[in-house]
Parts: sequence; C-alpha cells; structure tokens
Amino acid sequence: MARDRRIKRLVQIAMLGLVAATCPGQANAGPTIAGCPLQPADNIWNIPVGGLPVATNSASFVNTIGNSGALHPDFGAAIWDGGPIGIPFVTVPGDQPKVDVAFDYADESDPGPYPVPVNPPIEGGAQSSGDRHILIVDTGHCLLYELYAAYPQPDGSWQAGSGAIFDLTSNALRPDTWTSADAAGLPILPGLVRYDEVSSGAILHALRFTAPVTQQKHVWPARHDASGNTSATVPPMGQRFRLKASFDFSSYPATVKVILTALRDYGMILADNGSAWYLSGAPDARWNDDELVTWLKKVPGSAFEAVDVLPVRIDPNSGQAIAATAPPAQPSGLALTSP
Repeated sequence: MARDRRIKRLVQIAMLGLVAATCPGQANAGPTIAGCPLQPADNIWNIPVGGLPVATNSASFVNTIGNSGALHPDFGAAIWDGGPIGIPFVTVPGDQPKVDVAFDYADESDPGPYPVPVNPPIEGGAQSSGDRHILIVDTGHCLLYELYAAYPQPDGSWQAGSGAIFDLTSNALRPDTWTSADAAGLPILPGLVRYDEVSSGAILHALRFTAPVTQQKHVWPARHDASGNTSATVPPMGQRFRLKASFDFSSYPATVKVILTALRDYGMILADNGSAWYLSGAPDARWNDDELVTWLKKVPGSAFEAVDVLPVRIDPNSGQAIAATAPPAQPSGLALTSP
C-alpha cells in the first residue's frame, strides 16, 4: 500500500509538471469579489486544467450531452418572462440583519438565519416559479449564502428548498452526499460568467454548466447527484470539461474570446440537470445579447472534452488542489472597456 501511494504521488507530481509546463507565468492569486477571495487560489475551481489528461469516457460523455449541440449563454441583458436572464447575486455588509429560513431539505441544508436583504435579486424575478436562486456575499465575513427555490413569507422569514453557507476563504467541501443550492452540492457563484471579469480581459476560474441527463454518480469536487441513470456513458455531477485547444476562436469578438479562453484553460463543471451546454452567468445590462448568442452558439459540443482532474486532487474531502502556475497569457487585445 505504501508503494502504491508513492507511485500515485509521483504521477501527481509528474502531472503537475505538465500543467506548469503548459501554463507558464506568475502564480495565480485567484478570483475575488467585493474584496473577498472567491475561494482560495489553490481551490480546484481556480486551477487551470489545460495540461490534465482527457477522461476515459470523454467521447461518450460529450456524445450524450450532444456533439452537434451548441454552447449557449444562460445569461444576458434582456428580460425573459418578466425576469432577468441568468443567476443574480448581491453583496451585503457584515452587519446585514439576518432572517430565519425554513428548508424542505433541512437534513442537507445549513440552518439559518441568512442575511437576506429586503427585495433581494431572485433568479427569474420575484414572480418566477423556477429555480429561484438567491446568492448573497457577506463582505464583512467573506461568507457566501445560497438558497434554492426561495420564497418570502408574510412574517419576514423565507421558505426554501435547500440552502448552503460557504466560507470563501476555505477549501472545505460539504459533507459527501449533501446537496447545496445546486444539484451537485457545489457553490454556484464561483462558476458564473460575470461581466466585470470579462471586461477586465480574463476569467481565472472554471465555469458552471448544465446537461439534460446526468449519471447517478458524483465525482470530485461534487458532493451530490440527482439522477437515477446508472449508464457509464452519461456524465456524472462534478465532471470537468474543457474547450479543446485545437478549437480556433481567434476571429471571435473580444468578449466571447475571454469566455472561450476560460473554457480552454479552466474548463467548466457539470453542476445541474438542464439544457445541453447551457453556460451559467450573472445578468448584467452591459451584456450584448446578440453577440453572445451568435458567437457562443458557433461552438459545437464536439469542441469539448471531459477532463480527469484526479492528478491534482490532494484529499477527496477538500477542494484544495495541487497548485499550478497561472494560465497562458491572454492574447493581446482582449481587455475590454466598459461602457
């Protein structure tokens, strides 16, 4: 057993060298939001995966989601069915008053109270009946509060399907088999495409996406699955994918280049059941919806491949990964000017 562990560690070190070789530059400090780290720099969400091996079942996973399907932005500037397109978030100060929250899945939810402000932004809008996610960053304590299927109650409290609290300075994962506000038991906010990051010229973390059918299985760093399908051809929750390095997007608009560069270098994590290749993001009036839809939909499912992230895993019960150096330098001309 000791010999097996040594061999495994040598393989990890070798893979780290491959990652570093393909990702030269200074160490990545990790993404931030409102002065808080968006998880530690060595969290698996923030680790480049360009040099990691292709997963064994990559071809079947991609085929199941749809080779001929196309990437689709599940975010934008427009209003649909009375609400913004995407998953909004809000920041609150450390002294934000907290309210009680009752959960349908209380046994897998972090108990309240939660610092829900008055009239918080809700996915789909206040009158929606969909997932109704609420994401809140407590900037005073760097805590992320996330709710699923959240509805206000007459007494000022809230009712939600499930909820989770994440320390943004920690690599701690939820207990295995526990859900969160997301089906995979992961935080949602770290995987969103945000306009401020895109306008800066770089997204330095993995993104979140959905697929129509998932396996009754979850893989690190996911903690939960939401399917009865046991076929090995179906991707499990938590599976990482990346845009193939051979896919040429050099002629694409600058905004889209930033997103696709992140998908090539950091990839995306399967986090929920939903439409095929739908990429999650935060709504923002500054998005150019026509540009996003037109150009992202030029990227077919066949341009992606599943990634094996186990070479950089340190502990199955932690999100910490073997630290890699920064991703390849962004091509010139990607930085955007906000209107």
